[in-house]
Amino acid sequence: MSRGMRVGLFGGSFDPPHDGHLEVSAVALRRLRLHQVWWMVSPRNPLKPHAPSNDLARRVAAARALISDPRIQVTCIEEALGTRTTAAALDRLLPRLAGIRPVWMMGADNLRNFHLWSDWRSIAARIPIAVFNRPSTALAAMSSPAANRFGRARVRPREAGNLAVKPPPAWIFLPSPHIPVSSTDLRAARGLKPTTS
Repeated sequence: MSRGMRVGLFGGSFDPPHDGHLEVSAVALRRLRLHQVWWMVSPRNPLKPHAPSNDLARRVAAARALISDPRIQVTCIEEALGTRTTAAALDRLLPRLAGIRPVWMMGADNLRNFHLWSDWRSIAARIPIAVFNRPSTALAAMSSPAANRFGRARVRPREAGNLAVKPPPAWIFLPSPHIPVSSTDLRAARGLKPTTS
């Protein structure tokens, strides 16, 4: 990796990966002027008690099969680091990215619940955050405790291309994509236990 490279860190269960994940990545590459997006496929999620914990290889393989853009990389970073939360993963990962400009990527549904994440304030204080629209969750996300707590750190949409170089806390809400598909709906269609996604 070259010094100054801009990398989007897109964490999630990816269970299953779908076109919405691809569209978020495409929007991030374009609007945030990123060089790469890393899908950080999580082994488990503390906020999703019914999320699978033993099928990481299947989810990673499915994600890799879906991607054709070489700028999007599928990783098992959290498993390699041995961490259970985003905050812990960033504790270990960010020092290894010296000279790189990382941005944390999340859907609006995650911003809505961000205050429930472990050490959520420290996450926002360490890395710029890009929030992407999710149908029917934008209003709740933008009035969430995290959005209110960091209201003054919100970056205007026209400055999206500079988010990666802004000192945190800094976050932006991007009104696209508008794809209504979700992993939760896809799991439900397959008859699997519902979780939030």
